[in-house]
Amino acid sequence: MNLPSAQIIRQDVTRALEEDIGSGDLSAQLVPETVFAEARVITREHMHLAGAAWFDEVFRQVDPRIEVRWAAADGDHLAPGALLCTLHGPARGILSGERAALNFIQTLSATATRTHKFVRAVHGTRARILDTRKTLPGLRQAQKYAVTCGGGWNHRMGLFDAILIKENHIAAAGGITPAVVHARHQSPGVPIEVEVENLEQLEEALMAGVPRILLDNFDLDTLRAAVSLTAGRAELEASGGVTLETVRAIAETGVDFISIGSLTKDIQAIDLSMRFDGL
Repeated sequence: MNLPSAQIIRQDVTRALEEDIGSGDLSAQLVPETVFAEARVITREHMHLAGAAWFDEVFRQVDPRIEVRWAAADGDHLAPGALLCTLHGPARGILSGERAALNFIQTLSATATRTHKFVRAVHGTRARILDTRKTLPGLRQAQKYAVTCGGGWNHRMGLFDAILIKENHIAAAGGITPAVVHARHQSPGVPIEVEVENLEQLEEALMAGVPRILLDNFDLDTLRAAVSLTAGRAELEASGGVTLETVRAIAETGVDFISIGSLTKDIQAIDLSMRFDGL
C-alpha cells in the first residue's frame, strides 16, 4: 500500500504521545527551556527502514521547531552503525519525543526487515509474499505499509474490502458453493477468496469459479497436486506455519502467493540508538 494518509499518521502519533507524555514530561523539564541540542539516530543491526513519516510527526507534534534530516529513506537497507537521521532543536522536545519516535520506527522497520528476508528467500519464483490481518492493534495501516517497504504485498486491509470464506463460514453456510453464491449476491464486485483444507474442497471452489483459493496447511506434495489440478483456473495462496526455512520449497511448488502472519505479529524491534552530540 501507499503511505497512509496524513490524518492516519497524525492519529497514530497522537495516541502514542498521549500514552507516553500524558500531562507533561517531568524528566525533560529538568533541562532548561532555552537549551538546543543535536542528536542522531543510528542502527546497531542490519535493517530495512520503514516509518520515517511517523518519526517526523512525533517531533512535529512535540515541538515544530525540531528539524529532522534524513540520511536514508523508507525501503533502504542499512548496515550496523549506519545513520538514519539527525535532529536539531529544543532539547526538551527531542527528549520528550525520543521514545515514541523510536518505538514507531523500530517496530515498522522490524516488519519491513522481516518481510524482506522472506521476499529474498523466494526470489526467482513466481510467489509473492503477503501479509495478513494479524497486526498490532491500531497499527494495521502502518504495518501493512511497512510490509511494502520490505518488498512484500498486502492482503485485504480488513473485513470490509474483501471476502475470505473460511472453515467456519463454510460450515455455517452449508458448504463452499452456497457460501460463494451468497457472497456474490450480497457484495457484488467485492473480491472473494475461499480457504480449503483438501483437494476435494479445492475442486468445489474451482467449480464455483472462485478467483483466488487459499490452501490451508497443505504439505508440499499436496501443494504441487493443487497447482496441477488448478491449471491456472484460479490464483493459489499457500498459508499456515510458513517459516524462513520452509518458504522457498513452498514457493517452488508453483503457488502464486504465500501469506505469513509472522511478518507483523512475531517481530523483534530493530535495535536503534538516539545519541546527543552536544548541548
